[in-house]
Amino acid sequence: MKRNSIIKKIYQEKTINKVSDKVELLGIRYNYDVIDLLNKRLLLCLFIFIVLLIFNKNGYILAPLVTVLCYYGSEYFFLDYRIKKRIKKLDVEALFFFEVLALTLESGRNLKGALDMTCDNIDSELSEEFKKTLAEVRLGKSMSEALNDMKSRIPSDAINNVILNITQSTIFGNNIVESIYNQVDYLREKQLLEVKSEIGKMPVKISVISVVFFIPLMLLLILGPVLVNFLLS
Repeated sequence: MKRNSIIKKIYQEKTINKVSDKVELLGIRYNYDVIDLLNKRLLLCLFIFIVLLIFNKNGYILAPLVTVLCYYGSEYFFLDYRIKKRIKKLDVEALFFFEVLALTLESGRNLKGALDMTCDNIDSELSEEFKKTLAEVRLGKSMSEALNDMKSRIPSDAINNVILNITQSTIFGNNIVESIYNQVDYLREKQLLEVKSEIGKMPVKISVISVVFFIPLMLLLILGPVLVNFLLS
């Protein structure tokens, strides 16, 4: 109790909740303790601040700037960046997973049986999340409750839309297979648009590489002999 009151004085409840939500979005493979993570970030920033302040002659200017960058940058690289990478990975996995799930449902199995079989035959991070959801169902949760809880662990809006459609289909008795196929078509179209977007960016990237690397090299090859003659004369 005393520890919690001290923690609340150091960190705002809003900060703890925000970091806690981000840690949950990293998935079941990352079981970070939120307070421990916040403490490590704080200690690292204090260490950097003290070192720069003592050992750098411009530390009184540099220390606050670097400390602030470290404070917010560490959250980005350890949480936000990983979440973005996880979204891309899950979106790629989702297309195949939900196609198999739809085919399994078409064979006559109920949702729980179809998810069991799909998870047993697909080894992916998304499959692991559904396995945890099924384990919660076995412990007494309803399928709708377990799926809603799963949404808090999934950072992908596209996958959460599929989960929402499955949940609504379960509650209202709609055609789950048709709903999943519609979402699969959306995921496929989304990935196609992302590929087209990356292709569209390639000329810009090539232009930047040309400016940074090739043009200086060409200038050096052209002007090199002139500079050599000038230095030798």
